[in-house]
Amino acid sequence: MSKKVFSAILMVALALSVAFVPAVAQDEVRWVGADDLPVSPLECPEGAPGAAMAEEPMEEPEAAALEYNGGQPVGAPDLAGQEIVLVDVPKLIGIGYFNATSLGMQQAAEELGNVKVTTDGPTQGDIVQQVAFIEQYITQGVNGILFAANDPVGISPVLRRALESGIHVVGYDANSEPDAREWFVNQAEFNGIAKAKIDSMVAEIGPEGSFAIVTSSFTAPNQSRWISEMWAYAQKCYPDLKWLETVESAEDQNLAFQQTQTLLNKYGPDMDGVFGMSSVAFPGAADAVAQAGLCSPDDAAADVAAPDEESAVAIVGLSTPNQMRPFVENGCVESVVLWNPVDLGYAAVYVMRAVVDGTLTPESTEVEAGRLGKLQVVNGSEILLGPPFVYTQDNIADFDF
Repeated sequence: MSKKVFSAILMVALALSVAFVPAVAQDEVRWVGADDLPVSPLECPEGAPGAAMAEEPMEEPEAAALEYNGGQPVGAPDLAGQEIVLVDVPKLIGIGYFNATSLGMQQAAEELGNVKVTTDGPTQGDIVQQVAFIEQYITQGVNGILFAANDPVGISPVLRRALESGIHVVGYDANSEPDAREWFVNQAEFNGIAKAKIDSMVAEIGPEGSFAIVTSSFTAPNQSRWISEMWAYAQKCYPDLKWLETVESAEDQNLAFQQTQTLLNKYGPDMDGVFGMSSVAFPGAADAVAQAGLCSPDDAAADVAAPDEESAVAIVGLSTPNQMRPFVENGCVESVVLWNPVDLGYAAVYVMRAVVDGTLTPESTEVEAGRLGKLQVVNGSEILLGPPFVYTQDNIADFDF
């Protein structure tokens, strides 16, 4: 057999072998910043590419409710109906989002009349500093600790020590490991947030656009969950969306601005949108896009430079109305996905009061939360605040936080 014939046969064989190897698309790998927990993407909206490809859904048996999986304090005093002293240790203090949750806590404490709550914590989103603050209050002595974790694993040992010391522990906004707290008040289901964010982005850049993500850190528990669920929902409903990169901004608005500038310079017209994954990353990213003159030409006001359609960059994310109002009002940002953080802090205090009073137990399916009514228990030891809310030019003026 001649070398030419042999080479031809070898090339055909190689081609056939490749053809029969199952392909793994690049976008099937989870986006950087996502966790590796199971995902549950919601149904695609009518008209989405994934909806058109989906087969008739099969009737599935209703899933059994998860058993309570939280921790319990050791030897906690019986303070039912009595005054309790709480400390709130968020990821960091001094930003609009946690100012809003703290306000809600004070509102709940005033309504209840037998709760005193103080917010204290680091001025940077640093888990080491956050742990040090919690240790300080365990030593000082409080009846309950409220927290929003910078790192779900890193915060858990100190929270377990609090439980072992007879201190009640309730999380909100960003969770710990379940056994390190009694309950977690979840602002919205992760897959619901993911759907709202991806659908909002697709409405601006189309189902085949490209985007990058500016998150706070790759270990931030809520943001990692959102990114995982966004990945799963995009794979299911908008398979041609292109993820470019995820960068960290360390809960620092200036750094988020700089990171977004770097992305704009790196990808240029190949990047159609940016997700801001935290209340400080979003305004930082929006400011960078605005200063680059890349706001959408369809919605930009006269004082915002309007590029041509192909070079505009959409910005979608989560933040507070007050932080995003300038960008929404000038048309640079079309939608802000969030919930009401005032209500989140408010609910956390009501949950803590119910735990201390013994009206919220591992067997409970709901809890009374003042003006919010009854909140449902989900996922074993989580209390669900409700569905996400989208702020737009039509409603953002109605909110002040």
